[in-house]
Amino acid sequence: MTVCIIPARGGSKRIPKKNIKPFHGKALIGYSIENALASGLFNRVVVSTDDSEIAEVAISFGAEVPFMRPAELADDHANTFDLLQHAARWIQTNDVSSEVMCCLYATAPFVEVGDLQQGYDLLSQHQEADYVYSITEFPFPIQRSVRQNNGFVTPCFPENMLKRSQDLEPIFHDAGQFYWGRVEAFAQKMNFFGNRSMAVVLPRYRVVDIDTPEDWEVAEIQFQVLKASGKLS
Repeated sequence: MTVCIIPARGGSKRIPKKNIKPFHGKALIGYSIENALASGLFNRVVVSTDDSEIAEVAISFGAEVPFMRPAELADDHANTFDLLQHAARWIQTNDVSSEVMCCLYATAPFVEVGDLQQGYDLLSQHQEADYVYSITEFPFPIQRSVRQNNGFVTPCFPENMLKRSQDLEPIFHDAGQFYWGRVEAFAQKMNFFGNRSMAVVLPRYRVVDIDTPEDWEVAEIQFQVLKASGKLS
């Protein structure tokens, strides 16, 4: 049995009410809830929030809000590890049959059911792994990055500046969409980014970090283009 936890606090400052703001005619969080439900992977889809308006919207999309997040996990200093530890301990107390859970961000309108399935399959097939999360490749080789110092620019890795891109190792970053893991690993607040994690690689065109109004505009344009081209279901 598995549980999907969708974190959605109410205090977004850069984009007010970001989690329930209309995105192409639907509250942003609605995409995550609907994809979680459509996947058939979860016996429960739970939204962790401190905000009654978010809770109401989440329930309207078919999610559960069986608890309200404590205030200390809802301020600007709260981190994902803490709130997921809280959710995991709630599962251990109230849904003891669930050994696996998935954190799916409320700001992930580009997530696909197939991505969630792939993550679940990887975790199920590799008992040595604690987590599986989404990653994507950097758009430019970071081995050829530069830094500024007193107005001058110097290479971070001088030995790589004349190498061809295809001769450099591909490097990835967290795509910020979902994190599958064992409930016990979340409860113990074990690091996602340790050496017991595996990954689902997403194409760069389906990864947008929606943190600022500019990010939101880019995401809406990208979403519309992908929908029109058939690259997003």
